Amino acid sequence: MGWAMVFPGQGSQSVGMLQAYEGLAEVRAAFEEASDHLEQDLWRLVQEGPEEDLNATYHTQPVMLAAGVGVYRAWCARRTERPQVLAGHSLGEYTALVAAESLTFEAALHLTRFRATVMQEAVPVGAGGMAAILGLPDEGVIEACHEAAQGEVVEAVNFNSPGQVVIAGQRQAVERAIEAARARGAKRAILLALSVPSHCSLMRPAAERLAQYLESTDLAPPRIPVLHNASVGEATTPDAIRQALVAQLFSPVRWVESIRAMAQRGCSQVVECGPGKVLAPLVRRIEGTLEGVPLNTAASIMDATL
Repeated sequence: MGWAMVFPGQGSQSVGMLQAYEGLAEVRAAFEEASDHLEQDLWRLVQEGPEEDLNATYHTQPVMLAAGVGVYRAWCARRTERPQVLAGHSLGEYTALVAAESLTFEAALHLTRFRATVMQEAVPVGAGGMAAILGLPDEGVIEACHEAAQGEVVEAVNFNSPGQVVIAGQRQAVERAIEAARARGAKRAILLALSVPSHCSLMRPAAERLAQYLESTDLAPPRIPVLHNASVGEATTPDAIRQALVAQLFSPVRWVESIRAMAQRGCSQVVECGPGKVLAPLVRRIEGTLEGVPLNTAASIMDATL
């Protein structure tokens, strides 16, 4: 049986998160490399904060990229096993492409910083919002968004697991959708502390700018298959990868389908490569035949049984 590796995106960051990887030179080296390329001390930001700066998408995107790449390099330096397939949740898709040797780390750093910039410029801070809807079927969440829109934008954007869907759009519409979801029986509906309403149609202007930027970005066919968020399929040519990354910006993250696709490919485990423990617990909820394995500490890299 094979196994898959997935990379987390925004939401997994926290001040001090790299202390769990103490002793792994590859993690520190990845941050030093990233800091040199972006001319900013990302290691200090993660170690000391402040939290509000770390959570700003302009900083979070390259930080989570560097963390995922550093942990993957630490894994490769100590283990011979390699994944059968890769995927990343939202921003994590870029980390997956670096791991697949489709995108260089340097190019990915500049790309994610540009991506963060155009996303924030598309929707000013405070104008957009995101919320997690728990305990309501997908159809109920979609209906709540339709009811709440009232001429504005609010859409289901992250299908993370059965009964866990994230919505995004203009803030007042998101707040109306929260109430509509509660009226339909949602167990919880809570606003998220994110500065950009990712993966909704408000991101189309940002996607157009990203498409232009990607035209000058070198890409190679991935050495390990990567399942993309928007299509749950592979993109095997540079142009197809560019199209997938552009579509991802304003399309839902189809995470449930992605994990199930891994099971259909014969995987028995899904390894979460990066800080925190967000994606691994979702695995069995999505597909009971799969085990989620987090690599969220230095010890876990050596102790994981695959």
